[in-house]
Amino acid sequence: MNITIFDDLETLYQKSADTFVELSEKSIKKHDKFVVALSGGSSPKAIFSLLATPEYAGKIEWSRVYFFWVDERWVSLDDEKSNYKMTLETLLNKVSINENQVFPMYKAGIEPEDYAKEYETQIRNVLGADGIFDFILLGMGDDGHTASLFPGEEILHEKDKWVDAFYLKPQEMFRITLTEPIINKAENILIVTFGQSKKHALNEVLNGEYNPELYPLQLIEKRDGFQVFTDKEAGI
Repeated sequence: MNITIFDDLETLYQKSADTFVELSEKSIKKHDKFVVALSGGSSPKAIFSLLATPEYAGKIEWSRVYFFWVDERWVSLDDEKSNYKMTLETLLNKVSINENQVFPMYKAGIEPEDYAKEYETQIRNVLGADGIFDFILLGMGDDGHTASLFPGEEILHEKDKWVDAFYLKPQEMFRITLTEPIINKAENILIVTFGQSKKHALNEVLNGEYNPELYPLQLIEKRDGFQVFTDKEAGI
């Protein structure tokens, strides 16, 4: 496990983009593709915007990058709350990506639980039976959740499905998410979280008693390839 505490967010974003570039080169050299699962939120938005700039975009072989998502609110792809829409506007529309390289975590006219099964099939079609992503970008909420793995939810105990959907009562909406088993298979995981509001949860996740029911990010194994990028306000 590698924890890096940055002095400022600009440097944190730059290092995150550098990491994306470095891992893309390594994975493409190794097996001719780079398969990623991305998160939504303000920090990924800043990272994606950097990756779309000429300085970074020219370093990535986009024709070999495959895009999945870590989780989604069950909203249409043009909804302002859609992680896909944010990624499309900040990155995908600005680089050379074919439709068959992009796998949105939403589909109209189907129930979320049924699409979770279909999405897992799409992952298997690209990654095979092993299901090992080259790179997963995660965040962490103030409550210690990551992806749509929220405290106290039954989804935390899923051990077989790679993708699942459920109704999140506090938000009064369906969520669809990668589950702990497939996230932990990933070759590389980068967690980006910062700010004073994250300090308590991050400290509990990294140093506290193991209690993933309360701090779900603890489900993600702290091993080689597991990195945390944070700032002085949240860092410990």
